[in-house]
Amino acid sequence: MPTARQWPKLLLAVLALATLVGFFVYPTYTTYDSLYSLIWGRDLLHGHMPDFQAYRAPTEHPLAILFGAALSLLGESGDRLMIFATLASFVALAAGMYRLTAAAFTPLVGLVAAALVCTRFDFPFLAARGYIDIPYLAIVVWAAALEAEQRRRGVPVLVLLGLAGLLRPEAWLLIGLYWLWLAAGPRQTWGRRIWTAALAASGPVIWAAVDKIVTGDPLFSLHYTSASAEDLGRAKGLSAVPHATWAFLVDLDKWPVLMAGIIGLALAAYVAPKRLGMPLVMLVIGVGTFGLVGVAGLSIIQRYLLVPSLMVMVFAAVALAGWTMLEPGTRFRQVWALGALAIVIFGLVFTATHVKLGRFQSELAFRNQYHHSLKAILNEPEVKRAVRDCGPISVPNHKLLPDIRWLAHLDEDQVIARSNAATKSREDSGVAIYVLGRFAIFRQAFVTDADDPLDQVPLPGFTHVASNRYYGAYIHCK
Repeated sequence: MPTARQWPKLLLAVLALATLVGFFVYPTYTTYDSLYSLIWGRDLLHGHMPDFQAYRAPTEHPLAILFGAALSLLGESGDRLMIFATLASFVALAAGMYRLTAAAFTPLVGLVAAALVCTRFDFPFLAARGYIDIPYLAIVVWAAALEAEQRRRGVPVLVLLGLAGLLRPEAWLLIGLYWLWLAAGPRQTWGRRIWTAALAASGPVIWAAVDKIVTGDPLFSLHYTSASAEDLGRAKGLSAVPHATWAFLVDLDKWPVLMAGIIGLALAAYVAPKRLGMPLVMLVIGVGTFGLVGVAGLSIIQRYLLVPSLMVMVFAAVALAGWTMLEPGTRFRQVWALGALAIVIFGLVFTATHVKLGRFQSELAFRNQYHHSLKAILNEPEVKRAVRDCGPISVPNHKLLPDIRWLAHLDEDQVIARSNAATKSREDSGVAIYVLGRFAIFRQAFVTDADDPLDQVPLPGFTHVASNRYYGAYIHCK
């Protein structure tokens, strides 16, 4: 029988093995943002400046582009390796949740917190699609865990937050506040304050430098993200933040876990207020950052509440296992443990009656199937000839642009969106790709309110040359 010290390592090994098996059983491919990181990284290796101002391109993330450049050296398999790295980051995230929660409360609370993040399917689903949010969360949670284990840890935490700040700018607030915490320490010299300030500033400075070199505007990412949010209808303003905060946390954590989190926070504040420390700080800063996103006019989307949703799981774990903080044999401990058991039973029943595993399986299968369908249509001899001799590939909107560029090794001007008014004059020849099948249409052809159904209607003069499960190809050569 494993000892109490061995259980966390054993369970981590099981999670790692299950994740590895899942990588091969459900072969998914990277999502929109990560594909652009691969493409921009490949551009750099080929001596070309990446185009951050491409039609509806995502906001650039310097560390992701650097990683994408390394993976693009491996050719088309870099796409799958991006998924592998993200899944490995998910395992690291679960381990970090254990370390953070165990340091703040008890090892059993840490195990429950790690289990909760594994069973909130949005998180492994993000990992399976290659979202950079998962590596970002893993880095931030490990930084918090190191600080929870040793106050004013210093450089290791700054380095981790600096890396996180090259993936998502929300980390800049974290690193700025952490530097203030360090600078106020009793043993800080001015020399050390300056050194740590330089480390803290590295993320924003590098990000601004990349924007300046590529676009000429050091604040390009901020300006572009705000404009994109308005274009896609995601800029809701500060008034939308309170309702969105509650709705998104319910969606990410599910309401039984959110309720348990509220109960766990209250219990921790009553029983062991000094243990609240890092999880409470991360919760408050995360929610505050989400509010600042609304003020800045950026996208009000779930992904900006991922850190607070993790802290809700930490406090939910307190509600379920926090009785281990109390002395054995006490009445309060017994009542708490029985109440926790009732919550667990309710949670299992709720999960069994609400979670539709078939939905996740179909979504994961779709990513594999559409990838192979798109690759097959692009490899049709007549399609390849038309791309070479007749003109660009056109697609309904922005959604398939990076997929086609990555698979067919094409430059930006060789793949255009029919929803882009700036390239309408170039649609009259070349290859027109259309999305087929209801499942694919609502994920790739009609993804915003601005998408025009006519962009899914074959263009005049084009001849049908190939079709498969998800795509049809038409060509026209002048």
